[in-house]
Amino acid sequence: MDTQQVIELALTRDNIQQVVDTSLNQLVVLCFHARSQPESQAMCSRLGNMAKGAQGRFLLATVDCEAEMEIASYFRIQALPTVLLLSQGQPIDGFAGERADADIESMLEKHLPPLWQLKLAEAKALLAKGDAAQQAHDLLKSVYQEVKDATVALPFADACLLLGDIATAQQLLDTIGLADQDGYFQSLKAKLTLALEAADTPEIRQLQQAFEQNSDDYGVRIELARALVAAHREEEGLALLFEVLGKDLGAHGGQIKQVFMDMLTAMGQGNSLANQYRRKLYSLLY
Repeated sequence: MDTQQVIELALTRDNIQQVVDTSLNQLVVLCFHARSQPESQAMCSRLGNMAKGAQGRFLLATVDCEAEMEIASYFRIQALPTVLLLSQGQPIDGFAGERADADIESMLEKHLPPLWQLKLAEAKALLAKGDAAQQAHDLLKSVYQEVKDATVALPFADACLLLGDIATAQQLLDTIGLADQDGYFQSLKAKLTLALEAADTPEIRQLQQAFEQNSDDYGVRIELARALVAAHREEEGLALLFEVLGKDLGAHGGQIKQVFMDMLTAMGQGNSLANQYRRKLYSLLY
């Protein structure tokens, strides 16, 4: 059962095992109702709205007690509506009769996982597919803004490496504490080393040598910065140019500033490193 898409279904004898299996990984809310009791059907409708708002944090399974008497008997249903929360194949909470929406939501929140955990699981599944790194990256970026720990940082770094964002991957891996430097971390460090070696091209080495000989040659500085950015070493390239702008915004006839801004534009509005350097530039301008 693909619970990423299904948020509500009718529980029957044919799919009860699937629903129980689903409860091993996801909270299942059982709503017992009957057509002859409109208030019980109204409860299922209210829970359906909550399931949509919960964005996949639980599966709603409605049980028509008139059609599925065996299931109602198994769960010892004596009044309608009855709502049960199922986890690991077992009822863990519930109620019979009417409840206010606020009370139901409060009960659910005690047992539901945080939304970021679902996003993290989805992102990991996308990474495993191998062809959805951008989707995984976007999900992980939003999760990392909320939860900055190794469980999110490592897959986020993985997605960055797949997309060639070496600088961000390196920053993320640098935040990982010794206790979290597991096999996954070591494999990502190895990938990072390979990416850095691949980005150290003969052209870059030649330009670096020329720059070391004459750091006042702004033409060489610009070419080196461009080469670094092209090799996905954006932070190094931007830092080279910003070092000059911090002293003189009009350096080299304004060309340093123009190239710097062109780089930021090419990196896009959503790039965190570009936004960081935009703020630095604005602080110089204003």
